[in-house]
Amino acid sequence: MLSSKPFPFLCGSRLLLKPCLCLVSASPVSPMDAGITQKPRYHITQTGGKTILECSQNMSHFAMFWYRQDPGQGPRLIHYSSGVNSTAKGDITEGYSVSRKKIEDFPLTLESASTKQTSLYLCASSKYTLLHSQ
Repeated sequence: MLSSKPFPFLCGSRLLLKPCLCLVSASPVSPMDAGITQKPRYHITQTGGKTILECSQNMSHFAMFWYRQDPGQGPRLIHYSSGVNSTAKGDITEGYSVSRKKIEDFPLTLESASTKQTSLYLCASSKYTLLHSQ
């Protein structure tokens, strides 16, 4: 299991999928005020379409993470990165892909948006990544 301490830099997006529409909303934080941001704030698309959630941080953190939090559950890791061109799978990866071409950016792609992906999406960053046993 992967853990990163501390986790003070977290930003969230809600992804709501209906048979024809997808709505993404992020917390209304100005990029000037936040160390980490997610975009877009709102996005509408058809199910089956490709959707990209952008995550950017301006703190030169090596580690970045994407989580999914379903109602009544804790966050589950989708993908993480320990640096540029370094990505790894988390607990739930089917239908998702990531890339890390710059230290600042870690986009999450929903390859074919479906109603099963309705959830709260959280992006986090940390200066270091610590591995620990379960």
